[in-house]
Amino acid sequence: MARPRAALPPQLPAAAVVETLRRVSRFLARALPLCRAHTVEFYTRGLWERLVALRPAAVMEALALRRPLGEASGAAAALWDDDTFSNVFCENSEKLINAHLFALAAKYYSLSNLGVCTPLEDVLEALRGDNQGTADIKTDEFMNTKKSHEVQVMSELVDNIANYCGIKQVIDIGSGKGYLSSFLSMQYNLKVYGIDSSNTNTNGAHERNRKLKKHWKAYQSRGRANLKSQRLERASDRPMEDEINCKEINERPLNNDSSLQSHDQVTIQALVPSCDFTEIATSETSKQSKVDLVARTQSDESKLSEEFLAILNVLPADAVEVSCSSQCNYGELCEEEKMQRKMASLKAKASESNESNMYFPLTSCITAETELGDIITDLEDCMMVGLHTCGDLAANTLRIFTAKPEIKAVCSVGCCYHLLSEQFENQQECPEEVWGFPMCQYLKDKGWCCGRNARMSACLALERVAVGQMLPTESLFYRAVLQVIVEEIYGVTKSDRHVGKTFSKSSSFIDYVRKALKKLELDDSKLPDSCIMDYYEKYKHRMNELEAFNMLKVVLAPCIEVLILLDRLCYLKEQDNIAWSGLVKLFDPVKSPRCYAVIALKKQSCF
Repeated sequence: MARPRAALPPQLPAAAVVETLRRVSRFLARALPLCRAHTVEFYTRGLWERLVALRPAAVMEALALRRPLGEASGAAAALWDDDTFSNVFCENSEKLINAHLFALAAKYYSLSNLGVCTPLEDVLEALRGDNQGTADIKTDEFMNTKKSHEVQVMSELVDNIANYCGIKQVIDIGSGKGYLSSFLSMQYNLKVYGIDSSNTNTNGAHERNRKLKKHWKAYQSRGRANLKSQRLERASDRPMEDEINCKEINERPLNNDSSLQSHDQVTIQALVPSCDFTEIATSETSKQSKVDLVARTQSDESKLSEEFLAILNVLPADAVEVSCSSQCNYGELCEEEKMQRKMASLKAKASESNESNMYFPLTSCITAETELGDIITDLEDCMMVGLHTCGDLAANTLRIFTAKPEIKAVCSVGCCYHLLSEQFENQQECPEEVWGFPMCQYLKDKGWCCGRNARMSACLALERVAVGQMLPTESLFYRAVLQVIVEEIYGVTKSDRHVGKTFSKSSSFIDYVRKALKKLELDDSKLPDSCIMDYYEKYKHRMNELEAFNMLKVVLAPCIEVLILLDRLCYLKEQDNIAWSGLVKLFDPVKSPRCYAVIALKKQSCF
């Protein structure tokens, strides 16, 4: 049952979202021709001459690539308005004539400057209320740095939303190999259904869980080895003390609590010698009185049980498999049996307290018309999440959320904008079909279209370029010159075949061209090396044009992403059953460029 709701952070009114969308789309209507052009056609279509009326060096200087890009604009931000950028493009030729203003405009119409995002800290504070957050568990041992960062941040937010809404079931759309799903289940005790259209990914999710179990078994094996080593050390260092302890063990009933607890503590501690899940407290072994020893071991035992239970909580319910060597002496047998009983007890407690701690990978293709009840037989009040859902899947996630009463909240981070379907891209009237873009009524009424190349540009990572991760200019140059050769020598302007990653496998431009022609199924025997090099020399001095042109696309990329994200937010604002909706920056954009989440919660009356 949902707890009494605290006030969520202030949200942008629907009218303000529409107005911001209008301003951004007005600027992009003039700027998008730069991104609608494909780099492959840079020389064959004369893109620089057609779209830019500046020298490449002037463009590169204006974009301030010799210092952090953010510094190119910040100081005068308060003085900007929409009219400031009316002279970025020529009214007649529509060419770019002021690169400095272009850079300022791109900053002005970015999410960080528009004031449409809600800070993540404000959202978490409102969702938590007086509740304390769950202690972090490190994930970087089980996934790469980027994925670990994304899963840590998003899972905490999802858990807080679920608690706020009083729900325990989560549906992860486009779950892939289950990184987010398994962590939500293990760390936050949520019942998670991970749905992906790929059987390969679903099988990968199962395999990953299997490896987690294997990982845990490795800790068990290491623990047994450590225990044996510690016994040998104790036997040589303190023979009299061990003799006394063995006598006490043999004389007492098996369930008696005293020195056995000390041995059990060592055993459990050894199982997880350097586990990232949590740090197991250790007790010093020193010569103390019998009373002090019993008191200390009982205190440590209580603390240890809690900490070890926390470890079990983040593993699948059947992850711990206990085994015991059948060849051991009487004293060792007692300890092993004691350990088995203790672990079985802890496992039972974990199972009882975390019945919802389950993760189910499923394979299904999700569309806007998908009936989740046909996929999930025990569907209950839940929330939907998506971490980097590709193309239309992000849009369909929002549509399903608004249409299904069981879904109380959504947290969606989209990606792969180039895979979005666009209603007005091919000028075909199909009113009944569901499109990925646009979603909101305002852009539909305007017949707005980005185009695939512009959506591809929206995937570029400005922040990464700003910290020195430059674009692969040479490989792009090779491909653009190859296109000139293909059109002029072979008369081919379009092909269904692709060059792929030929550049990385080539030793020179000549080698690149010959390998690429083979992939395109074109006869390279009619093309001597000298002819290939003539083309290279002809365009080599114009490589700086291509570099500057691509940087213009990179700088404009965040504005195109703004248009897509505001379209989704505006769609949510149009719905009557939404209590709160907003855009929230979740991730470090250098680590994870697609870092913005669309979040919404339904009204209390919908619960």
